Amino acid sequence: MPRTALGSTSGRRPRGTRGRGIRHRIWRTPMQRRTLGRTGRSVSVIGLGTWQLGADWGDVEEADALAVLDAAHDAGVTFFDTADVYGDGRSESLIGAWLRANPDAGVTVATKMGRRLPQEHENYSAEHFRAWIDRSRANLGVDMVDLVQLHCPPTSVYGDDRVFDALDALVDDGSIAAYGVSVERVDEALTAIARPNVASVQIILNAFRLKPLDDVLPAAREAGVGIIARVPLASGLLSGRYTSETVFAANDHRSYNRHGEAFDVGETFSGVDYETGVAAAAEFTRLAREAAPDATAARVALAWVAAQDGVSSVIPGARNPEQARANAAAGSLELPAGFGRAVRELYDRDIRAQVHARW
Repeated sequence: MPRTALGSTSGRRPRGTRGRGIRHRIWRTPMQRRTLGRTGRSVSVIGLGTWQLGADWGDVEEADALAVLDAAHDAGVTFFDTADVYGDGRSESLIGAWLRANPDAGVTVATKMGRRLPQEHENYSAEHFRAWIDRSRANLGVDMVDLVQLHCPPTSVYGDDRVFDALDALVDDGSIAAYGVSVERVDEALTAIARPNVASVQIILNAFRLKPLDDVLPAAREAGVGIIARVPLASGLLSGRYTSETVFAANDHRSYNRHGEAFDVGETFSGVDYETGVAAAAEFTRLAREAAPDATAARVALAWVAAQDGVSSVIPGARNPEQARANAAAGSLELPAGFGRAVRELYDRDIRAQVHARW
């Protein structure tokens, strides 16, 4: 679709006015849909991550979890992301119950496997894949899983042909429709993208983790591989709601994994020191208000990720229906070009030194 001045799309009605700094016209459109890489599936640009429906984000009751799925779908979300270890299968099972109640919903479900045993190369075998995928199919109540992703395995796994032969076999026998990988590091993503049958790469991408923009997204676009952007709010930091005094529940990873005690520290606050993150998030909130005065900082943060060329879907989590609807609204928000420059400046000044070389 042709673009007009100020980065807008022709034929749309503008909202807001040109002002100081990066603030100017903002455009609101219906939820966008994009092709999820080599799966060929059309999915909403804002999806739903469901880690929090299983575990590690405090307690979520079953009725509340199902209400989140309802609200997300009603708001236009057609992509749910889960994993077999989220609550030891609880997240998958909740999605399975929702699918049975909504058989014609048209939702693509991606799960992950590989963390039911220690993260050791030898555990990524055809035998284990079969057991794990059969368990996920039972939890989800489906014969064929839409997309299965290796769940951040050791770096050496990405170079092992036998691992990907085993995944190809699951496609051939109809257990899965497609497969991808969820990665921690940029180099892992690039290795996976080079493989001919990898459909998608899931990677942390947000205003505090910009490194994937340099090489991963261009490589994925060239290869036709989908990019699923996870941790888009830096574990909630980019909502601007947290302060130095905020206390998280004991069973919330934002309490117990701040230094990587349980898993890769990059999954918690994107690897940014909490105090640094709170201060940078306050500045991000100020920039977001200039760019889109009618939107929350969280909505702006999600819209910014969704705007990156090559991103197929962004998967924020939600603990209640209100959050799910608010997140989905980011799929209809366009931001001024100047906002991207402001994000880069903030990252380079306050965040880059902590995270850029590590992941």
